[in-house]
Amino acid sequence: MFTETLRIHAFQEPKAMRKDVGGTVACKSALRSAGNRLSRVSDQRIHSANLTQQWLQRYGWEILPHPAHSPDLAPSDFHLFGPLKRHLGGMAFETEDDLISELRNWFDNLDVDFFRVGINSLLSRWQKCIDLHGDYVEK
Repeated sequence: MFTETLRIHAFQEPKAMRKDVGGTVACKSALRSAGNRLSRVSDQRIHSANLTQQWLQRYGWEILPHPAHSPDLAPSDFHLFGPLKRHLGGMAFETEDDLISELRNWFDNLDVDFFRVGINSLLSRWQKCIDLHGDYVEK
């Protein structure tokens, strides 16, 4: 077990380094370097999704079928990242700590209603997607 914080540097691996697993593209596993730090982290979405589904089932949550990433049903794409991008637009940060500090400041100053609106919008998005048989993408 590691006792120190892991610093993760993620990047997109070249297609040549990916393997086809059951029709789904998966990247090679992470490589560990000296000092118990991860220097390469690959896309482990399949593994993460399975662990998440197991956790949800264990605690009795109903799992609704949906595409792995449906932009019309991902409120963070619209509700969170849009305002965050506008807030950070034009800013420059000397260090990673400066960026983290600004992000924390931004999140700390968001009103509770900001999150409530984003979560509540899911219901209408889901219903609209169902009514249109999946042919719904908000633009």
